[in-house]
Amino acid sequence: MAADPIARLIQQLGKLPGIGEKTATRLAFHVLRAPADFARDLAMALVDVKEKIRLCSVCMNLTEGDPCALCSDARRDPKVICVVAHPTDLLAIERTGGFRGLYHVLHGVLSPLEGVGPDDLRMRELLARAAATDEVILATSPNVEGEATALYLARVLKPLGVRVTRIASGVPIGGELEYADGVTISRALDGRREM
Repeated sequence: MAADPIARLIQQLGKLPGIGEKTATRLAFHVLRAPADFARDLAMALVDVKEKIRLCSVCMNLTEGDPCALCSDARRDPKVICVVAHPTDLLAIERTGGFRGLYHVLHGVLSPLEGVGPDDLRMRELLARAAATDEVILATSPNVEGEATALYLARVLKPLGVRVTRIASGVPIGGELEYADGVTISRALDGRREM
C-alpha cells in the first residue's frame, strides 16, 4: 500500500541535512498550502539541479556550463588559485567580493578515520593547474581535517615552485567557512601567510 502523500513528503524532507521531523512537517504543510505553481517550480528546480549540474572541467566547482562562469571570466586573475574544500566554501568567499582569482574545489578534506585520502579528492586536477600559477591559497576550514589537508597540499605543491599561502586565522578555529561572515573571510584572505 502506498504511503499517504503528506507522510511521504514529510519523510523525504526529513532526509535533508539539518531538517528534523518538526521542520519537515512545517515545510510539507507550507508546500501543501502554497499555490500549485510553487510545488511545480520546486519540483522542476530539484529535477534541474540533478540533471543539469556537473563539475567544471577546470576548477571542479558545480556548474551548468563548462567551463563555469568564474573560470570563463577574463577579469579574474588566472595566476592565483584559491583552494576550498566544498562548493559552499567557494560561495562564502565569493559573497565577500574581495577575491579576484580563480578557485579549485577539492570536494572534501583528508580524513583518515573516514577513509578519505588524497585520491578521493580533486587533488590531481589541482596539481595539473598549479604549475601555471604564481600562488595557491589554501582556504580549507581551520579544523583538524582542514589543517591536515592544507599541510598535505603545501608539501606537494611547494616542489612545483609555486607560492603556497594559507588563509589567516580570522576564521574561528574549529569553524566552517560557509558559516563565517564576509568581513571575517575577507580579513582571512588578506592576512594569508606563507606555508
